[in-house]
Amino acid sequence: MGKTTLLKCMCGILRPDSGMVSVDEEEVKGLSRMEVARRISYVPQRSSATRTTVFDSVLIGRRPHMSWSLTKKDMAVTRDVIRAVGLGDLAMRNVDEISGGEFQKVQIARAMVQEAKVLVLDEPTSSLDVANQHMVMRLLVDTVRERRICTIMTMHDINLAAYCSDELLFMKGGRIFARGPPSIIDAKLIREVYGMEAKVINHDGVPLVVPSLGDAHALRHMDDGRAVPHEHGLK
Repeated sequence: MGKTTLLKCMCGILRPDSGMVSVDEEEVKGLSRMEVARRISYVPQRSSATRTTVFDSVLIGRRPHMSWSLTKKDMAVTRDVIRAVGLGDLAMRNVDEISGGEFQKVQIARAMVQEAKVLVLDEPTSSLDVANQHMVMRLLVDTVRERRICTIMTMHDINLAAYCSDELLFMKGGRIFARGPPSIIDAKLIREVYGMEAKVINHDGVPLVVPSLGDAHALRHMDDGRAVPHEHGLK
């Protein structure tokens, strides 16, 4: 099972072959799509920008709570979240006219207006440059802590994950390999999960993974300046 498949099972999009998914001791598979959406909001890895305004795109997230007409609460929640994520000046702009970082904010805002207890995100920073990665993660961390939302996300950037997470779960071969706070990250874990040598430095209480220079031949450099272990699949 891959990471995206695992998230889709959590959200009730796919049915697991065994086991169960529950929110507040309520099993997801017994709920309708709308009932699931009131409990779990999902931000997929890829989503196409459409010819709708930022406001309307975020408002769609209220659908699990809507009847046949909009309420004052639907409008107020949408306005409040748009302001909270810093999109107030872009509310009437078309989504296909904004930047990648701004579009990611739209997706997060749409998930927030669902007012679900659990927020699930699949690679929320995968297509963003370094500045926008940190902007989006800072927004997520601040928002979920303020609203006290349980948040689950998949990430390939170990350092970014360690910086913003309370608990990490490493998968290998479709199975859970290790689980715990960021402090579980050490050179041995990196070697066992990714097959590469690395130093792990404590930076202000957060582990920072630095690939060993001895593995330099295994690194391929991306256009945005990042280096990833090509042979071992760290993306």
